[in-house]
Amino acid sequence: MNDLDPQIARSTRFGYSRRGVMLGAATALALTAFGPLGSAPVRADDVDTTGLAVTDDTVKVRILHSMTGTMAISETGSVQAEKLAIKQINEMGGVLGRKIEFIREDGASDWPTFAEKAKKLLVNDKMASMFGCWTSASRKAVLPVFEQYNGMLYYPTFYEGLEESPNVIYTGQEATQQIMAGINWVTKEKGAKSFFLFGSDYIWPRTSNKIARKHIEKLGLKVVGEE
Repeated sequence: MNDLDPQIARSTRFGYSRRGVMLGAATALALTAFGPLGSAPVRADDVDTTGLAVTDDTVKVRILHSMTGTMAISETGSVQAEKLAIKQINEMGGVLGRKIEFIREDGASDWPTFAEKAKKLLVNDKMASMFGCWTSASRKAVLPVFEQYNGMLYYPTFYEGLEESPNVIYTGQEATQQIMAGINWVTKEKGAKSFFLFGSDYIWPRTSNKIARKHIEKLGLKVVGEE
């Protein structure tokens, strides 16, 4: 990663299977609240000093994805994976003896709606964490809310990088882990010398093309156009 500028290098994350991440994320959530797995059970009142939606029997989380609107076709799969992971964890006894309960809300493919419901989650509902968002626009809309109220967001898909926050668990690979490997492969295996970059006009393609251009030029190759 030495050929990347510091901002890009800092954004590198390791990718995992979606369901595996959800299982691990729920465990991490409980560990944060209640201590190591091997420790004796503790009462919620003894450790929960922030008023989170945690009892001696349950931990409540929020699922916030677009169930309606243009992004519903993409985000429905995330909802299904998250619900399946919660179901499997609960069937194995929950986390530290506590069953996970979830409340599902619709971001409606509207970024201000995501931010509004994220604030409700943290301020009114006192949820322990949220699994949600899909587009970078929705994630960036809720990020200031999570940072202001010190919430925890588990972001369940790949993203463009160039962002890090202690209030977000980025579960998917970011652009340098996809694009650079692809450029290296096509250069070595196919002898590519020049590239034309194209993409739709939103955050992920614009940032991905920025990263691709930098790597291509670092290799001494040529970008002949971008659209």
